[in-house]
Amino acid sequence: METARETLSKPALIAQHVALSQQVSQLKFELEQLKRVVFGSKSERFVPSQPAEQLSLGLQVEELPPVGTPQKVSYIRQKPQRKEKPVRQPLPAHLPRTEIIIEPEGDLTGLRKIGEEITEELEYEPGKLFVNRYVRPKYVKDNQDGVFIGPLPSRPIEKGIAGPGLLAQIAIDKFVDHLPVYRQAKRYEREGARIAPSTIGGWLAYQCSLLAPLYDALRGKVLGSGYIQADESPIKVLEKAKKGKAHRGYEWVYHAPVQRLVLFEYQPGRDGQSPKRLLKDYRGYLQADGYSVYEWFDTQPGITLMQCMAHTRRGFTQALDNDRPRAAYALSQFGKRYDIERKAREQNMTDAQRLALRQQHAVDLLTDMGEWLKKEIGQVLPKSPIGKAMAYALARWDKLCLYAEDGMLEIDNNLVENAIRALALGRRNYLFAGSHEAAQRIAMYYSFFGTCTKNKVEPYTWLKTVLATINDHPINSIEELLPTNKKLFGPTQS
Repeated sequence: METARETLSKPALIAQHVALSQQVSQLKFELEQLKRVVFGSKSERFVPSQPAEQLSLGLQVEELPPVGTPQKVSYIRQKPQRKEKPVRQPLPAHLPRTEIIIEPEGDLTGLRKIGEEITEELEYEPGKLFVNRYVRPKYVKDNQDGVFIGPLPSRPIEKGIAGPGLLAQIAIDKFVDHLPVYRQAKRYEREGARIAPSTIGGWLAYQCSLLAPLYDALRGKVLGSGYIQADESPIKVLEKAKKGKAHRGYEWVYHAPVQRLVLFEYQPGRDGQSPKRLLKDYRGYLQADGYSVYEWFDTQPGITLMQCMAHTRRGFTQALDNDRPRAAYALSQFGKRYDIERKAREQNMTDAQRLALRQQHAVDLLTDMGEWLKKEIGQVLPKSPIGKAMAYALARWDKLCLYAEDGMLEIDNNLVENAIRALALGRRNYLFAGSHEAAQRIAMYYSFFGTCTKNKVEPYTWLKTVLATINDHPINSIEELLPTNKKLFGPTQS
């Protein structure tokens, strides 16, 4: 009786062996990735275990004298350096000082002051709720009708009890410091003020109605920037029609690196309708990852699609355990390009200087690696991790190299991914949005606070100032209230 193996032809056996080898390789790769997620480091920076310059040390071995031959030995002893005591950093000069004078005890008669010993202590007093009580005397003129009374100042919520400082702090607590509304209500209750979570939520929603014109102005400036980085991130959204279940919506994020602008926009899905609708009239560079939705923009007139180098590098990082020699070589080449970018950043180069540096050093590296990819991709299994990494890179290589043609362009999409971190931290605390409308309000807050972060503007001061003035600000100059206005909101963060 013939076995199943004997009934297969030699080509079929070879094909079966290749398929099984690929399956085993894929399963090993998935297991290693799972171990890395659970136990490993999240950093993708590659440090070669044996740098090329260390492979050959160039040591000359001298012939040793016969055993027992007397030798004169001399050496120079290095004097150990004295360990310097750590120097305490001075306390920030802009903080207010409360001076406390401590005089010596006893009778000071006949003593002459020769100096002072000053010790500074950093102290903190928790924020306090207080009440602004507006008292407006009323006057009348004898024998005349009418009452004279001073007008109330403009307030964010007409006839509301919350002032701009409290409203700003509530928004900062939730979207900058990731403190859910119910925790804020507990904190205010400890201070003797009962504010229902529903009231706090209503205040947050009302602020968005005030800030809507400013959000529209921010969107217009992003779309007119000429260079946008795009990404998206999920968020859970409750739906009234599905009790106990949450919808998976998406916050689409757009970052204009040159103008330092961040725009979040919520959409219920991850299909391409959101970016297509928003960017239908956009003209300029669009940088994104390899998500297929963005490939549509490569066919649109006036849009130049760029790819992210960090996403491409990630595939080779994951392929290290599959084909270390090839993956390590690729990662070393990525590292050289990132060294160029690091040098430009550390020396605070202008766009023109960064372009010149890239043209001098990065272009040849890109050309060499492109040729290497074309040569090596035929030597690896297409479905292996290294094969997938090479195919991903080679299919996008021209778009990956575009950054070297203009000094204002970034090598990767990391700046927009950094803007998403606040959303990721917030999701872990407030867990979900209460509705699709609430998810869009979340997008508005992250847009403003992300732009504050990019421009190093203190978010509480910015929001309190805007809430106190936006009702009286001319709508045709609403852009003046954006955090990019250095005259009103100069950088205050280090």
